Amino acid sequence: MKQFAGRICVITGAAGGIGSALALDLARRGAVLVLVDRDAPGLARVAESAREAGAAAVDTYMVDLADGGDRLDLAAEVAARHGGVDLLVNNAGVVLSGTFEQVDMADFDWLMEVNVRAVVRLTKAFLPQLLARPGSHVVNLSSLFGLLAPPTQVAYATSKFAVRGFSEALRHELADRGVGVTSVHPGGVRTNIALNARISGPDPDGVQAEAARRFSEKALTLPPEKAARRIVAAVQAGKPRVVITAPAKLADRLVRMMPGRYWTVIGLLSRSAKL
Repeated sequence: MKQFAGRICVITGAAGGIGSALALDLARRGAVLVLVDRDAPGLARVAESAREAGAAAVDTYMVDLADGGDRLDLAAEVAARHGGVDLLVNNAGVVLSGTFEQVDMADFDWLMEVNVRAVVRLTKAFLPQLLARPGSHVVNLSSLFGLLAPPTQVAYATSKFAVRGFSEALRHELADRGVGVTSVHPGGVRTNIALNARISGPDPDGVQAEAARRFSEKALTLPPEKAARRIVAAVQAGKPRVVITAPAKLADRLVRMMPGRYWTVIGLLSRSAKL
């Protein structure tokens, strides 16, 4: 997919962060946007900005991806209005704060529903349309934590490794059928995902919330617009995977070189940097 003018692009988690940045980038390229999010006011703001930026058309759907729906109704609506989809971006995601010992299993299941099952269900619902439109593409947002697995992020890392595996297997299945699949592994993009993390289990002193705030301020610094441009370029080039930010690329290389010991090395490097 080299050009996006007139192409039908579905983006989940479109009300903020990378999702909204992607919507505006594609709008400037003349795409037809189908924006999905549970945040109705945010969705409306992004839709209006996308229209002003030059989108050929913008539809919005307020959907809570945690509700377990199969999304066949959404796919049918898009097919009826636009004839099908050319680009599906599974961007929506949530974070759960706390160690595995602290985390409540109901919260763990909630995260998996949004981060994994919704990705699978949306892809399944739209797959017939994608297969019918040669040159179509699926983009699945994994994470740096789909390449490495830090402590206190068991739930999130589990989900993002799952998205990575799903994307790779799906890519291999569809390689000869005209549908591209790209997995995206952002590291340090400036979004509110950490600040919006659900606190699971006891946190009477606000330790988890404060850790999320510090992490957001120190680690999440890359403007989402830059991440969006990288993702669009990856789709145009048909890249199977894109790792965003230099530290994330370095961490990716470290994991591949030392798959059993990378976290020990990262800990040593972090302590050295504080000295």
